[in-house]
Amino acid sequence: MTLTTDHSRATADGAHSHGVVPAGSRAERKTSFDLADIPVPTGREEEWRFSPVARLQPLFSDELTGDGVAVTVEAAPEVTVETVGRDDERLGRTGKPGDRAAVTAWNAVREATVVTVPADTVASGPTSVRIDGTSKDATASHLLVHAERHSEAVVVIDHRGDALLNQTVEVLVEDGAQLTVVSVQDWEDGAVHASSHRASIGRDAKLKHVVVTFGGDVVRVTPDATFTAEGGEVEMVGLYFADADQHQEHRLFVDHAVPRCRSRVTYKGALQGASAHTVWVGDVLIRAEAEATDTYELNRNLVLTDGARADSVPNLEIETGEIDGAGHASATGRFDDEQLFYLMARGIPEIDARRLVVRGFFAELIDEIGVESVEERLLASIEAELEKSMSVITGAPAR
Repeated sequence: MTLTTDHSRATADGAHSHGVVPAGSRAERKTSFDLADIPVPTGREEEWRFSPVARLQPLFSDELTGDGVAVTVEAAPEVTVETVGRDDERLGRTGKPGDRAAVTAWNAVREATVVTVPADTVASGPTSVRIDGTSKDATASHLLVHAERHSEAVVVIDHRGDALLNQTVEVLVEDGAQLTVVSVQDWEDGAVHASSHRASIGRDAKLKHVVVTFGGDVVRVTPDATFTAEGGEVEMVGLYFADADQHQEHRLFVDHAVPRCRSRVTYKGALQGASAHTVWVGDVLIRAEAEATDTYELNRNLVLTDGARADSVPNLEIETGEIDGAGHASATGRFDDEQLFYLMARGIPEIDARRLVVRGFFAELIDEIGVESVEERLLASIEAELEKSMSVITGAPAR
């Protein structure tokens, strides 16, 4: 691949930002549970400037009255599942909404699904939360995944069907817990999905947060992670593959608000077809009190055909000089003709050579997911997407 790279490493004091600078510090960004505090976006706001606001408009309504999704949970034996009212005291503990979609989802929902891993418990298998679109009524949903003290579990959230869904996913990882949350967006072509993930990570707790996006018309996932005590770790992994006319957007925020915490962010995406558009924005804030922070974020994009566009914006703000290290990198590029020639000169047909490059591009992250069923499904989805791109190149219909 020929790549255009944007990266830096920072270990000095003072605020640092690279790439496109947000309007003011991320620490000053408005958050609220009150709809009146966060207006409907126009598309000119920093957090919406890459988004197709008109296509997301149904999800900004003051009232989302539809019941357009069905939630089914297959829990590990050790894990408990409840349906609770919106007044349950466990809801809202991971932080306030930070944009119009998030605050709308919070206010519109009537009940929530709560998945709890009890304290000192190691789940014997993954817990699956399946969210199926059942109608195109604009709908709000709320899911809380709660890992209590010193517990361990894997939770897979699987989105399928066709829906207009505005969603909140809260992830509460208490002291000493280890939790993996995998969110798969495998919608049908017409789906519109805005999903606000808010994670709170306690003392010596570890969260692996994985986002996999393939389907849908517009998918916008905004994961926020906040450390609440020392010794916490978060690993945020993302894979996405956008096809013609799809918009896939992933906006992350890691808030290092306490000392001696570690974060790693790695997102990779491929895109093909006319008007395919991916957006990745990674905001990391190291507050003045967050000494001995260790953080790094990386985004890479592979453009397979003409007419596709990838936007990648890493932002890093540092308010203290007493850090272990902080940096970021982003790269966007397309196939290098020399690389293809190298493979083809060794007897590999062009189509197979292109497959090898894309598989290699994603291979490292697929292996990191750690859930075999998701990894196998992801490989199959990549293969299906590659069939589409091969048909464009060769003129033959996809199988």
